[in-house]
Amino acid sequence: MEEMALESLSGVLDECPGGRSNSDVPKASRPHHNPQFVESEPEVGGPNPKSFSRLCSRDEAERAEALEELTQGVMARLGLDRPGSANLDKHTLLQLLRVSQSCPIPEVCERAAELLRRAQERGVAIPQALTTGPSAFIPDQEILEEGPDQEVLMEAFLSLGRLDHVTMVMALHPDYLNCFLSTQDALLELDGPLPRPWRYYIVIMAVARHQCFYLVQQYSAGFLEAGGEENWLRGLQHTHPKIRCLQTLNKLLAHRPWLITQQHIQELVCPGADARWSLAELIHAVVLMAHSHSLASFVWGCGLQPEPDHLGGHTFHPPSPSNQELGNACRPHSPTNNKPQSLHSPASEDGKPEVGVMEVEVLMKRMVELQRQEWSQEEMITRFERERREVIPTAVVRGTPPDLLLRLVQDPDFSYEDFSVRGEQSPPTMRAQDYSWEDHGFSLMNRLLPDMSQLLEEKFQVVCGLTYNRMAMHEDVDTRSLRKALWNYIHCLYGIRYDDYDYGEVNVLLERGLKVYVKTVACHPEQTTASLYSAFWRHFRHSEKVTYAHLFSHLMLLCG
Repeated sequence: MEEMALESLSGVLDECPGGRSNSDVPKASRPHHNPQFVESEPEVGGPNPKSFSRLCSRDEAERAEALEELTQGVMARLGLDRPGSANLDKHTLLQLLRVSQSCPIPEVCERAAELLRRAQERGVAIPQALTTGPSAFIPDQEILEEGPDQEVLMEAFLSLGRLDHVTMVMALHPDYLNCFLSTQDALLELDGPLPRPWRYYIVIMAVARHQCFYLVQQYSAGFLEAGGEENWLRGLQHTHPKIRCLQTLNKLLAHRPWLITQQHIQELVCPGADARWSLAELIHAVVLMAHSHSLASFVWGCGLQPEPDHLGGHTFHPPSPSNQELGNACRPHSPTNNKPQSLHSPASEDGKPEVGVMEVEVLMKRMVELQRQEWSQEEMITRFERERREVIPTAVVRGTPPDLLLRLVQDPDFSYEDFSVRGEQSPPTMRAQDYSWEDHGFSLMNRLLPDMSQLLEEKFQVVCGLTYNRMAMHEDVDTRSLRKALWNYIHCLYGIRYDDYDYGEVNVLLERGLKVYVKTVACHPEQTTASLYSAFWRHFRHSEKVTYAHLFSHLMLLCG
């Protein structure tokens, strides 16, 4: 998505010399407080909310002091009235629930759980989590076994102010997590052409296009903490005119980036444009949108569940059909909502684990055989045309998004359509060699946002090398041909062609279940289900699937 938008931007750069000028948007500066922890105004009668913030201090003494302060504040409140009438504000209770479930510091986690128990003993209705673990698709035990050491989780907690489900799943690959966090911090927090509240809001409206309520909640909290106007979250009509002008570009980047033209960019940056953007501002906004669209696909593709303090992640009443339905509306589609079994000993469709082993052996054999084949340029073009016209259709069942999401998007019915449809005139394909991040996108971005471009380049390099030379139970396996097939298949979905690639390899290496999953995650991520996730690579580790989920989201970022 990013490449297509940056190509149009580069075409406008020389035509609109005034596009470089500064706009009336104030410069953003890096705050001294944490963007991920939101000290929303609690109701009267809670402990000092800064106690939670200080629990994330790198100073052990300060953390201990904050924990004691929090304990005293909660206990004082519980002791004010007779048993049965004690009261704690909802904000405090939800923060205690979150900390008790995800804090990597044992004494803090245990104290939060103890305070909730004390509150319940005093007659307080305490929240209960509606979900267990970060993912509906990945068993909790595998995340614990395959995940990083405690040091990685601790660093993430201290840096972010919380340990959320995105971080916990990404932490299966610590190198990627570190690059992701550095890149996101640069996009949202470092000095740049856009003010911090605008950055968060652009992310919010981008993830809303993919109906990712999980991320809308995460970044709405960051938006308010950054000083954003709460009224903006009530609908696009309350935002700045410049923000509203991004809606067409946002929906095209999210769903059909091949339709973006220089005219779309000119309408935003050239002299005389309504609510004019500078080129630096617009590039920053485009990267934020592309980053957010790809992150939403990762969230859906890995089945991430609501955080305990999110709407849909908790209830103040015993679990019942009604509040269970609320939770289900905010989490990945799963008929039973049961955790899958570990893929170390998968059950195949006919119940025979050895079938999964055979699938791995067949795939490895095909990878070796393909290395010996060569095809002419004409034959490779023919195979690309055949592949793009035989792209597997996905059964899209569109429900009505919640009002909380509808108010954040324009033209909500606009969605992905197959780039190539049988019997219809297709848009011209884009040769990957004509415009790429390496040769063109990086250069353009580096001229205007050098720090961010360097971090994006590092992230791209990490994800491209994210392989442990492992396939299921086999070690020392060269997976380049498999990753290349996935890489080029996703590009094919967006009409991007590599002249030197034999697209016949796609059908040889990618089983139908995998292609359906990939297309769903890339094009209709909100339609991803547990059954789609479980239908392919039944003998692979979940951590291996997450590796490729990183690749898919990275490719979506590039396809723009």
